[in-house]
Amino acid sequence: MQVTRGDAEQATTASVLTIGNFDGIHRGHQALLRLLTDKAQALGLPAVVLTFEPHPREYFAPAQAPARLASLREKLLLLSSAGVDITRIIRFNARFAAFTAEDFIETVLVRNLKVRHLIIGDDFRFGAGRKGDFAMLKATGERLGFMVEAMPTHACDDERVSSSAVRAALAGGELARAAQLLGRPYSIAGRVVHGDQIGRTLGYPTANIQLKGRRPPLSGVYAVAVEGLGNALRPAVASVGVRPTVNSAGRPTLEVHLFDFDQDCYGAHLRVHFLHKLRDEQKFDSFDALTAQIALDADAARAWLSHNSLDTSR
Repeated sequence: MQVTRGDAEQATTASVLTIGNFDGIHRGHQALLRLLTDKAQALGLPAVVLTFEPHPREYFAPAQAPARLASLREKLLLLSSAGVDITRIIRFNARFAAFTAEDFIETVLVRNLKVRHLIIGDDFRFGAGRKGDFAMLKATGERLGFMVEAMPTHACDDERVSSSAVRAALAGGELARAAQLLGRPYSIAGRVVHGDQIGRTLGYPTANIQLKGRRPPLSGVYAVAVEGLGNALRPAVASVGVRPTVNSAGRPTLEVHLFDFDQDCYGAHLRVHFLHKLRDEQKFDSFDALTAQIALDADAARAWLSHNSLDTSR
C-alpha cells in the first residue's frame, strides 16, 4: 500500500475514494472498505482512503479527545490488509480546518484526488462548521462528474458499530463485546523497551511495551495472548494503567508478564491481545501487598487461559 502525507498532492489517475478517521478499523469500517475495494476492482481504479492526522477532535479540543483505539502505524497496517491501494494522510491544521465544504470538494476531492466514485458513511460531515453533508456531495458530484454512494449504518446485535461503542465496551471491561464490534480481540502493539525493573525485583519480570505517549482506551489487569515471540501466541498477564503504587507520574504503561518465558526480548515488536479482564487497577499500601496481588493475578490469568483458546481470529 502506498502512503502519502501532507497536503493532498495531485493524483495521476482517477480514484475510488472513501474518507474518515478509521480508528480501530471495526466491522463498520471493514464493510465500507469491502465496498471500496469491490468498486475499485470493478472500475479498474485504485482504492484510496483519505484520513487525517491528528484526529480533528484532537486538534479542536485535545483535552476532550477520545483515546485512540489504534496508533497510526496500526491503522495503516489494517488498511493495507483490507486491500486499500493508497492511503493519503492529510495534516489537519488551521489551514485545512478553514476549508469550506465547497473548497474541500473542488480542491481536495476533484482537483487533487480526481475522485470518480466516493463512498462515505451516511452521517459524514465536513468543511468549516461541518456544513458539508451527503446531500451536498451528491449534488456537487452530479455537477462535477463523480458518483457518491452512502454506506448505511452497520449494526451488531441491534447496536450501531462505531469507534465510540468499542471504546465504551473496553472502558467497561466488556472485552467480548469489543471483540464482536471489532471482529477480533482488541490489541495494542509496540516495541519492548527498558523499564525500571520493579517487576523483576518482585519476582515477576515484565516486558514493557512502548506507548509513545498514547493514552490506552482501557485500564486494569488482563489475561492476554502475546504475538511476536516465535510462531505461536504466548499466554501472559498484562497490566495497563498509571501504576499508582509505584509512582505518581501518571503516565500510562503497558507491562506484560509472559508465562514460562525467561528470554531477553528488548527491542522486539509485540502485539498484546486482550482476552479477559481480571480486575481494575488499584493502589496498594506496600510492595508486599502488590506482590501478593500480582501472584493472584498470575494464577487467575493462567486458570482462565487454560480453559479458553488463545486464537485471536474471529
